[in-house]
Amino acid sequence: MNPYADLISKSASFLKEQKIVHNPKAAVILGSGLGDFTDYIEDAKSIDYGDIPGFPTVSVVGHKGSLFSGKVQGVETIAFAGRFHFYEGYPLTKTIVPVLLAKELGCELLVVSNAAGSVNYRFRVGDLMLIDDIMHLGRKLSVSNKQETFRYTNEEMVDRVERIAADSEIAVRKGCYLYMTGPTYETKAEIRAFRLIGVDTVGMSTAPELLEAKRLGMETIGISLVTNMATGVSKTTLDHSEIKEAAEMRKEDFARLVAAIVHQECG
Repeated sequence: MNPYADLISKSASFLKEQKIVHNPKAAVILGSGLGDFTDYIEDAKSIDYGDIPGFPTVSVVGHKGSLFSGKVQGVETIAFAGRFHFYEGYPLTKTIVPVLLAKELGCELLVVSNAAGSVNYRFRVGDLMLIDDIMHLGRKLSVSNKQETFRYTNEEMVDRVERIAADSEIAVRKGCYLYMTGPTYETKAEIRAFRLIGVDTVGMSTAPELLEAKRLGMETIGISLVTNMATGVSKTTLDHSEIKEAAEMRKEDFARLVAAIVHQECG
């Protein structure tokens, strides 16, 4: 059992009592630089994480730290503008609080997004990559009991989203996402090794959220926005400002894609 079960129950009750949420069917976790998606939510209401009793707060640049609620393509949707990272000092079980809250509120679909570095030479800054597999180098990412085992597979959902993207004339790639704890960027030697074992993008979030959502039986899709080429792939110095530039480049496509996914899966 997750140690934050009581927090989740109280948070859900509070949001309903305050009429912030109303029977949401879909949830979106917005990664660095992708918070502008909330501008596309109709009749949006919002509340700062700090105003939700017991809810964690964020400290990373590019994360608003607010929960938004409204309609996306006519579907009641919540969006977490900001997430919690292991490198901020949060235990694994607390980084997945948005997933647990979405499930408690009745969400059937979870879209998880992130800003990621590309290990794949064929990718370019601004690419949107559907996560068709994840890698975490042996680190335990699930909060399931020792007796509970499950396999992460998501091919059918990825294929559906790929078709949705094609119908919407939005260019996407597919690939493997590697979770690293951060906060330091990877070394050139690590990136060379990651490429050899089949990694396409690397980041510091998302994998725990995807695993937990699948464990809970939710439909889920992960989308990486390539904001930089990883160390050794590019000769330029990595800088957080790259995230904002890449997000600005594809924010409309990202919003249209997420809206189409919500409409097709929950509409």
